[in-house]
Amino acid sequence: METEEWTQTLTAGPLLGIAAGAVALLLVLIIKFRLHAFLSLILVSLLTALVSGIPAPSVLDELTSGFGGTLASVALLVGLGAMLGRMVETSGGAKVMADTLISRFGEKRAPFALGVASLIFGFPIFFDAGLVVMLPIVFAVARRLGGSVLTYGLPTAGAFSVMHIFVPPHPGPVAASELLGADPGVVIILGLVLAVPTWYVTSYLFGVWAGKRWVLPVPEILGNTQDEDLPDNPPSLGTVLALLLLPLMLIFLNTGLNTLRAAGVVDGEATWYALASLVGSTPVALLIAVLVAAVVLGKRRGRDKSVIEKLLDSALGPVASVILITGAGGMFGGVLRASGIGEALAEVLGDVGMPVIVAGFLVATILRVAQGSATVALTTAAALIQPAVDAGSYSSFQLGAIVLAVAAGSVMISHVNDSGFWLVGRFFGMDVRTTLKT
Repeated sequence: METEEWTQTLTAGPLLGIAAGAVALLLVLIIKFRLHAFLSLILVSLLTALVSGIPAPSVLDELTSGFGGTLASVALLVGLGAMLGRMVETSGGAKVMADTLISRFGEKRAPFALGVASLIFGFPIFFDAGLVVMLPIVFAVARRLGGSVLTYGLPTAGAFSVMHIFVPPHPGPVAASELLGADPGVVIILGLVLAVPTWYVTSYLFGVWAGKRWVLPVPEILGNTQDEDLPDNPPSLGTVLALLLLPLMLIFLNTGLNTLRAAGVVDGEATWYALASLVGSTPVALLIAVLVAAVVLGKRRGRDKSVIEKLLDSALGPVASVILITGAGGMFGGVLRASGIGEALAEVLGDVGMPVIVAGFLVATILRVAQGSATVALTTAAALIQPAVDAGSYSSFQLGAIVLAVAAGSVMISHVNDSGFWLVGRFFGMDVRTTLKT
């Protein structure tokens, strides 16, 4: 029996109980019994699929589709980003940029400077790709100044997160804008108004506090090149910035082309448009940046081809665990979605009478917490409130506010059923307990 042909007979109550039990079992296995997160996620995903009634012949397909779907978006970005980061770090470029930030902003304001730079970088680039590209700079600053990596990492991660949540051209606010008929320009303005103070309070101030509360060493996931091992001819600050901005500009170019296509200015069927869009896609943009870095930071600085090959290869081993655990997190979330919990909750919440903006936020939040996917939570919540939005007479400002409320709800309370939870936790060297606390 195909999963598409199967109909879930359990109601929202039992499904919620199954989801809560699955999360609790996962936490017990990882925290109490110290079972590896990768194994725990696979085991709990399998048990959840069976208990929720997914037909046995379809269980393996659901597990592999959730795993593979997550890897399709994560593995290329993390692998290529790690390679770029390794080249920047071992060339001395990360140290150059770290020293510049510290000298211009001061040691005390280094976390603030990293966050502001990430807010700018985060305008065109997705959360996971932006974070991977900035990690070598974050780790270099943390090694130079000491203290917890969270002091520098959380302001950086939070900056990419708020831009990804609130500001078009990121997919969440764009999708909600299309569903609810909001003006993307208004959403951008309101999104920036929300993103900056949200980052300052929840990422910068909280990151500084969390760094004092949880003192974590700089992880060696991207390598740990000591200053004495760095070459005598490090690249200039301009070279490092150009390499970091190269994928961002390519992605931003792609976003601009998509906007022009939607407005009817350019022909979306043209061959040049298809090629330009391909070059501006995030994986291809990162691939180009890695190849340029291999030449600019490797060959032109006197490094042998075999040395460059070994440096690039050394970047992949440490992030393999991150990629696999993130994929397993996507597997768990995929099983919860396939079980029908999202549809059951949507049916229960659909007739609850409350203001549209509150309903959009709460429904998106509940769906997000229940099944982990921000995309599913956002599109389901937006579809649920769309009739009420269409029936009301809302101004462009109000429509933009509703869009941002739904988008914000769709990323609330990241936990073990969210692949991003595992991505951030593993990159910063946190165990599950600490990741939940932060």
